Order: sequence, then C-alpha cells, then structure tokens
Amino acid sequence: MRLTPHKTLAALASALAFVPAAFAAPMSTLDRNGAWVTVEAYGPNIVHVTIAADKAEVLKGPGFGILPKNADNGAFRHATGAGGDSFTSSGMTLQVNPAPPARTPSQGEKYFAPSLASVGLSVKNARGEQILNMTGWEMSPQTVSGEKTYQVGASFSAPRDEHYYGMGQNQESLSGLDLRGRVLDCKHWYDAPAGESVCVPFMVSSKGYGIVWDNPSATRFIAGVNGRTAFQSNVGERVSFFVITGNNSDELYAGYARLTGKTPIPPKAAFGLIQSKARYDSQQEVLRVANTYRQKKYPLDVMVVDWFYWTRMGQMDINPAEFPDPDGMNKQLHDMGMQSIISIWPRYETSGRYFNELDKKGYLLKDKDGKSVDGLPFRSDRTGGLIDATNPAARQWFWEKARDNILSHGFDYPWLDETEPDLVPDGFFYSIGSGDRYHNLFPLLHVEGVADNMRAWKPNKRVLILSRAAYLGSQRTGALFWSSDINPTWEALARQIPAGLNMTASGIALWGNDIGGWQFLPQTTTATKAPLLDPSDARDVVGQNHDYPELMTRWFQYGTFLPTLRLHGDRKQADIWSFGKAAETIMARYDTLRYQLIPYIYSQAKFTHDTGAPFMRPLWMDFPQDPNVADIGTEYMFGPAFLVAPITEQGQTEKNVYLPAGSDWYNFWTKEKLAGGRWVKVAAPIDQIPVFVKAGSIVPIGADIQSTATKQGIARVEVYPGKDGEFSLYDDDGVSYDYEKGKSTVTRLRWNEGSGKLSASGNDSGLARSLPGLVKVVGK
Repeated sequence: MRLTPHKTLAALASALAFVPAAFAAPMSTLDRNGAWVTVEAYGPNIVHVTIAADKAEVLKGPGFGILPKNADNGAFRHATGAGGDSFTSSGMTLQVNPAPPARTPSQGEKYFAPSLASVGLSVKNARGEQILNMTGWEMSPQTVSGEKTYQVGASFSAPRDEHYYGMGQNQESLSGLDLRGRVLDCKHWYDAPAGESVCVPFMVSSKGYGIVWDNPSATRFIAGVNGRTAFQSNVGERVSFFVITGNNSDELYAGYARLTGKTPIPPKAAFGLIQSKARYDSQQEVLRVANTYRQKKYPLDVMVVDWFYWTRMGQMDINPAEFPDPDGMNKQLHDMGMQSIISIWPRYETSGRYFNELDKKGYLLKDKDGKSVDGLPFRSDRTGGLIDATNPAARQWFWEKARDNILSHGFDYPWLDETEPDLVPDGFFYSIGSGDRYHNLFPLLHVEGVADNMRAWKPNKRVLILSRAAYLGSQRTGALFWSSDINPTWEALARQIPAGLNMTASGIALWGNDIGGWQFLPQTTTATKAPLLDPSDARDVVGQNHDYPELMTRWFQYGTFLPTLRLHGDRKQADIWSFGKAAETIMARYDTLRYQLIPYIYSQAKFTHDTGAPFMRPLWMDFPQDPNVADIGTEYMFGPAFLVAPITEQGQTEKNVYLPAGSDWYNFWTKEKLAGGRWVKVAAPIDQIPVFVKAGSIVPIGADIQSTATKQGIARVEVYPGKDGEFSLYDDDGVSYDYEKGKSTVTRLRWNEGSGKLSASGNDSGLARSLPGLVKVVGK
C-alpha cells in the first residue's frame, strides 16, 4: 500500500509519539569506580536515577511511558564533598554516596560477591527526614530469547512501619491492601489464578514517596520482606527509576502526572450507565434492550456491541446478517440520547482477508524464526496473529482499518479488547525487540495509537476507549480500564475492592469491573444461606443459581460508587430487569442514584485531571495520621465525601465498618451522626450497602435525567455539617475538548459552620442565585 503525504505524516507522528525522545542533559554523570550514575530532575520533587556498568546505557534517557519533555533540572543545586554528591531542591535531597575505598576482598567475596561496583544513595524529604535508602543494585547476566542481557534490580531498606501500595492490578487479596510482606509478579498475566494481573510499576510508600520503576519487562516486586524492598526486572542493561516526594499523597500523584501524563476528562457519558453483554447477537437485540431502558425510564448512556459481530476473527467487518444497518442502529441510539461502543480486536486468523497482507508487511508478532505467531496451542487458542503495536506502520494500519470498516458506521467509541496481550509475547518478537524485553508495553502503544488517531480524526470529540490493561502513562489515553474476565462469584467480588484500590493508587484513576462478573454463569450454587432476593422469576437466566440475583444486586450497589458503572457478562441476559423483579427494583433505584451523583462524580473527574490524584481512594490517602487504615482494603473513599463499604458475602445484612479518625461521619441512609476513629456495626439490608458521608461535606445532587445527553440541573445541595467545608462544582459541555480552553463553569461552594450558611462564587451566576432554595442541611 502506498501512503499519501498526509498519511505518511500521520504515520510519522504516530511513530514519534512512542519513541523515547531526546532528553535534557542530566544534572550530573557520576563515576563510582566503573559504575555510572546519572541524576536528572523533573521538577523540584522528582529525580530520575540511572545506574549501569556501561556509560552509554545511563545516557539513553527514560523509557516508554515517560514524558521526557517535562525534564527540568532548574530547581536543584548540585554539591560534591567527602560524603559524595548531593542534589537539593525545595522538595527533596538526593545523596549519592561516594565510591567505597579500595580493599582486598575476603575469600567469600572472591567467589560469591557481586562484581559490580558499589552504589548507594538516599533521599530526604523537604523536612530533611530520610525516607528512602537504596542499599544495592544488580545486573545478573543471562540469556533471554537468544539475547545476552541481564536481570536488573535495586534494593532498598524497608523500615518496619512502612507500607506499600500500587504496582498495578493484582487480584490475590480478599481484603488487605498493604503490599508489605508480599512478592508480586508485576506483569500482564491474563491467566493469573485470582484474576488478571496488570503491571503499572508505580509504588507509593507511606513514608511520603513513590518509585516509578522504568522497565517494561516482567518485574518482581519484593515488598518489605526480611527488611528489604526490591525491584527485579527480567531483561535490561541498566537500573532506571524515578523517586517522587510529597507532603501528601496528592503531591505524589501530581508528580506522577508530570512524569507520565495527565488524565483527560472523558465524555460525561462515561460516568453514566454502560450496558454490555457477551454478546448481543443482532442489532435488533441491541435496540430492544435500549428501547426497554427508555420505556422503563431507567437511565442509560451507552450500549456496547461486544465481540463476534464480525464474520471472522480479524476480518474487521460487521456481519450484515446480524447487523444489516449499523448506521441506522446508531442513529436510533443517538436519537434516544445514547452512544455506542464496539469491540475491536487486534488479532487476525490465518484464513481471514488481512492475515497474508499483515504477514507480508511484517506487522504481526513473530517467533524466533521470523514467522508470524498464530494462536497459543497450550491454551487451545487458535485466534490468529497479534498486531505488532510497537511498529508505527502497523499501528497506523490498524487504526485506518478500524476507522474505515467499523467506527465510520456511526459507532462513537472503540473497545480495545485483548490489550494484555492475551497472546503472551515472551519468547516472541516485536519489531523493536523481544517480547520478553517489552512484556508489559503493548497496552500503552496499542491504545495510545488509537487514541491519538481518534483525536486527529474528530478533533473536538473527546476520546473514550475501553481497555483491559495498562502500563505507565496509560491514563493519558483517556481510556476506561477494567479488571478483565472475572468470575461471577462472591469471592471475585471481594477481590475487586483491594485490586481496584491498588490500581487507582498506581495512577490509573478511571477503573471499574464487569458488574456481575464476566465468565459463564453457573446454573447452580454452592451457597448455604437462604437468598435475600427471590430468584423464582429469574430462572430463565440464573437457573438454580438461587443467590445470583442477590450477588448481582450487591455488585451493582458497589458499582454505583465506582468511577465507571458497566453491566456485562456471559449470561443469557445482563440488563437490570433480567434477575427478577426484586433485584430490578433495587438496581433501578441505584441507577437513579448514580445519575443524581453525576455532578459530584464529574467534578471529581476534573479534580483528577487537574491533580493526577484518583477519586476512588484507599483510606490511607485521606487519613494518613490514622494507623488503623493502613491495610483496610474492604472500604474506600469515593471523592472527598463518601465512604463506601461494599457487601461481599452472601446473606450478609450487617457489616463492621471502620470510620477513620479525625472526622465525624453521617450514615448516608439514616443520617445518623457518628464519631470517627472506631469500628461500628452497620445495618445492611438488601437494599442498602454501608455508605457514610464525612462531616463538612457538600454534595450536589443532580436532577433526574435519562442520559447525559440532557443538560442536567442541580436539584439540591446537601450539606453535612460538623466543620467548615468546600466543594468545587465543575461542568462543561461533556463532549468536546473546549474544556481545555477554559470553556466551563466552576462554582465554589463553601459551608461556614459558625454561621450555618452555604455561599457560592464562580462563573455560574444562575446557580448562585438559586442556591438558597436548593440547600438542604442534614439534621436541620
């Protein structure tokens, strides 16, 4: 295929977006008896440290996911003395120890000690307190996929009172959040026993710092085991990491955003209800479900067309037998105030129309002999070759086919499934190198390639993408991430809470999961308690799985307080009314509540865009002085106001909930006021999950709407008294990028506890005038 000049430029721009760019000269390149160390800054609270035996390696600059254009050494001053080299700013001090004096090695060291020159360093915060101490580094020779390379790593002291969070998505925990004492495989692993793992190598410490580990190969994270915390990556020729410091967690996330990119504000529809199913087998079924939502007056924003709408895997077409008029279908959805998402896979079976072309051009993942890889025999997986997202020409090819063959039929947004990739790259080869070396990189390159092209195609329509995996910087694509193909079980539900909280703690704020679980729904149950909801009118869907309507309802209640709310699953039906009338009544009520909270949630999306900090927040972020919250992974803050404690056990009608110290709390349902710093037993009948509101909170409640396509007014403003409070209520058109030009409204609401008055300032004069009639002070 010959590229036009326009397409050539587009392909070049897409290619350059993923090449680690030239970076500013480091502040210093230090020689430690043959170990080379460079130090580079990204503002006053971020330093990049690179260590290698080869000087050329430390001068290469940062790896994928990092934004080298944001490097800035200006805040630091460098001094050299007997104690080594110090780099000091208003935010931190990095001390690189001097080379140790030469000495004769002991007998044991002659045989077993590392041959690397010693490098030690430490970091102090703005108050001069030492918060990090690197005790060693490693480069262990090995051969991986025929390439001579190294296992690379660094070790740090682990004080007994230090706690660790982040490192992407790991579903092994049922309740605990702290990673301390655990050894994690930070790698994309679809078949992880507890549920898919996703590697975002950003660790946040309770000591007031974060480490961004700059290596996309499979990485082991050792968290406070035997007094040691360490990172070990399978492939590399250097150690490269960033240290971010801050006075609070939000400052750490601001640093992460500077380093890897801001989270865009997604279209407002992303925060409404998204209805999906594996799968709707015709456009008639899609429209039937959409119309039923409107007839029942249950709010809904997005309908999703999942896989196998195509005629063949990798055909990148729409089966006319099942979807004879996709343009007309999408027009009907749009007329109902809905939008559409469609799944587009990056895999191509050998008998499809594109495999030979892709194979000839070298656009697919290869084996060691240069042959395109076809499926995974060990998984009975025969679904073709994987597009090589590291090849800019292949990315451009994929985008153009997705646009012209699929999205151009009126679909609003793509769902980029299989972005782990499921086709494991270890032992295979991308255009830029081995899959072992770049194991975790695929989701960033694949999704960002589509995101950038979508914005170029429709420059004033915000990008929205569903993506199943992430890497450093993935938040800047505007994607919504979810926890993959989890089981429809109570156990899987429990695992979602700590998994999601560590994912958002990794800088990936827009996270959710398949409400109800994705995998095939068993038609029996092992539950021993009587179900809390009558399943008798849901037998067509749940069979003899008597407690599933209860599980679905509890999951939907939890989902109401997630960044994204998306029903999905491999079952006969997956919509609100398909699990019995009792379940429908409760889920419909929570659907309405979700839409009432959209002004609050959308304001949190603006907060994340501005600060980099997540708005689904583990308790340690907001209550760092309360030692009791360090390991709580069963409840969380949803924005500044709500504490949410989902129910994850069958038959459970009450739950012990910890209310953090330093605040009073209101039961959201009963308005009872309780003091913090203690555990309380909370009633949880089937129509309620424990939700509390922090004293001093201001919560705007939106008017009832059927979708975000309708301009939503403010129905009331709830104030939870007890201390002074403020809230920035944000709004814009919800669709375009005009918000980047400042075209928006911001109303600053302030509650004065002493006067008992709520005031408003900002550029929404209409709201300010109507405010006195909208205020509801809880308890008065």
